[in-house]
Amino acid sequence: MTVVDDNTTALEFDGIRSVVTGAASGLGAAIARTLLARGALVAALDLESENVPAGTFGIHCDVSDDDSVRSAIAAAADRLGGIDVVVNNAGIGAQGTIEANADAEWHRVFDVNVLGAVRVVRAALPQLRRSEHAAVVNVCSVAATAGLPERALYSASKGALAALTRAMAADHLREGIRVNAVNPGTADTPWVQRLLAGTDNPAAELAALEARQPHGRLVDPDEVAAAVAYLASPAAGSTTGAQLAVDGGMQALRLATRTAG
Repeated sequence: MTVVDDNTTALEFDGIRSVVTGAASGLGAAIARTLLARGALVAALDLESENVPAGTFGIHCDVSDDDSVRSAIAAAADRLGGIDVVVNNAGIGAQGTIEANADAEWHRVFDVNVLGAVRVVRAALPQLRRSEHAAVVNVCSVAATAGLPERALYSASKGALAALTRAMAADHLREGIRVNAVNPGTADTPWVQRLLAGTDNPAAELAALEARQPHGRLVDPDEVAAAVAYLASPAAGSTTGAQLAVDGGMQALRLATRTAG
């Protein structure tokens, strides 16, 4: 919320037309709900468009298919009356060292995590160029900036997305389009819960994930959503080409080991 001079409050996203991909669950659903609560009109794109948050416009979209993306973006622009904000959240995970995944899986993950964002922004550019408040936010990862074990493919895809964020920011700044990224740490999402459930000792694995983040817990999806909302909002008008870490200090901090006593 922002306060205006007559002591009333105004929704900071009032009337801003926003598109969020991968919006049916996890981080995407939290982002869609946050933007909606702050006054945005939200088109929620997902393979499971029937499960998007209430109050958003669910639109079926497969980010790995250019025709599907172009159709979804056209439908979103028609439904919203234009597009001001694009949040590229749709993505898939991968585990293992470079030996763990065949070429086909490398292509599949890059096709969603990197080319998916390319397809969405490319389709939305004509709308963004007409907007008075154009912003793109890519949901990246701490894996783009920190070497994590057993995450070679995922890290490579998110590192590419981080570089792409900077390149798009440079290409489109003079068109009035800002491009930024958020880098979440391990968040409490259905995907992470499924990974934990598939281990021999979910409680121990959860404790290990919490311990590697200096603040000692998983990141809350609403915390990531708040960071996305800031980068997409008019309040961030001088911020572009940036990566905002939402990782409990995982990337930047090296805390001393606690001792008993």
